Amino acid sequence: MLKKHLIEQSAIFVTLFKWMVLSSFIGILVGAIVTLFLKVIQYGEEFQGELPFPHYFLLPVTLVLVLWMVRTFAPSAQGHGTEKVIEAVHKNHGKIDVKVVPVKLVATVLTILSGGSVGKEGPAGQIGAASASFVSDLLKFSDRDRKKVVICGISAGFSAVFGTPIAGAIFGVEVLIIGVILYDVLLPSFIAGFAAFTTAQFLGIDYTYFDYHYYQPMVLNIPLILEVILAGLFFGFVSDLMITAMQWIERGVERIRLNIYLKSFLIGLALVGIALIFGEQYLGLGMETIKDTLNPDPYFARDLPWYAFLLKTLTTSLTLSGGGSGGVITPIFFVGATSGHALGEWLDPERITLFTALGFIGVLSGATNTPIAATIMAVELFGLEIAHYAAISAVISFLATGHRSIFPSQILAMKKSEILEVKIGEEIEKIEVDLPRRDFTRLQRLRRRFLRKKRSLKKR
Repeated sequence: MLKKHLIEQSAIFVTLFKWMVLSSFIGILVGAIVTLFLKVIQYGEEFQGELPFPHYFLLPVTLVLVLWMVRTFAPSAQGHGTEKVIEAVHKNHGKIDVKVVPVKLVATVLTILSGGSVGKEGPAGQIGAASASFVSDLLKFSDRDRKKVVICGISAGFSAVFGTPIAGAIFGVEVLIIGVILYDVLLPSFIAGFAAFTTAQFLGIDYTYFDYHYYQPMVLNIPLILEVILAGLFFGFVSDLMITAMQWIERGVERIRLNIYLKSFLIGLALVGIALIFGEQYLGLGMETIKDTLNPDPYFARDLPWYAFLLKTLTTSLTLSGGGSGGVITPIFFVGATSGHALGEWLDPERITLFTALGFIGVLSGATNTPIAATIMAVELFGLEIAHYAAISAVISFLATGHRSIFPSQILAMKKSEILEVKIGEEIEKIEVDLPRRDFTRLQRLRRRFLRKKRSLKKR
């Protein structure tokens, strides 16, 4: 008995040591690469002001260039990054072409700096995953170990960009399968995330945090809880709207019978037109607008229209459909923060900043199906005072969004309602949702009864 116990403990110790070393190395490597990525964007933004014309005038040409570059050198780098990583983990044991790293980096930088409405988190996750895949190929890892190393790369990439090592690590694990967290990758993901975050900080990356403890009274009360529940439902609706709009616009662009590069150029012109009419804040990363909505001083967001989240959804959909390279997480933050700000103005003007923060994490939770990561992110970004409200809003938004996702390759492992018939274990884009036959028949009976009563009342 003692011998078996010693063998078990020794095996666990060896496994722990192996993954602590591997995940630390992956985290440092990814942290350094992501730092380079972020620094290039930072320097590029400083150069934008030196152009003799608005930087977004470059969009039509840049979209064409990026589309050609990705299609020519690394087709798997197309789109918003995270989706391709999820697909690789589920379908190819995490194997990703190393060419994705330089191509995705350059393509995303060009897209963002020319005004494309995309984010940097998805590309960072894909760059991290591709780097980890390359390391596992060099060391000739098994398919199982490569998959785990790649997940560490995802978590490291997100942690280095988010500035939230715990939420980034959880996001990298939670985003793969809806309703399941892979516990065997949890420790390596945490270590890789923390190593990447620490490396990025050491190399000069600064992160922005907000603490409600200093200016927002957070006394628990029933009316506020009811408002938060309503907010969660609203953010679920916004998440659903964003997912649906992006899918419709992508399919609509695909149906247009024009040369693919001509379509890309025309979409770039459309984005320039939107910027000229509504303002350039709906292009690029949009971080300044996000910071303004989260500022407790209402002066900073005084000119923000209520429909800002709709315009951001439109510009992001057009950028990606036009061949732009970048992520969707930063646009999700923008959509969440601005929709939360609009809701706060209508629902509770004294707590606009709170509802802005809840929108920031609520739409993330609903659109990506990651309520745990979103809740932890709220604590890391906004402080412990917001934790209970963030949890309520994030989970309700996650459920209210339904069986949909901004990442169609996510695997569904749970039903969001016991009333529905949903086949689990498949990619969410293939999921068909229906009512059980008995419930459908009951609804049909109620409908016919209602129509009969309506007709009888008209006869009277």
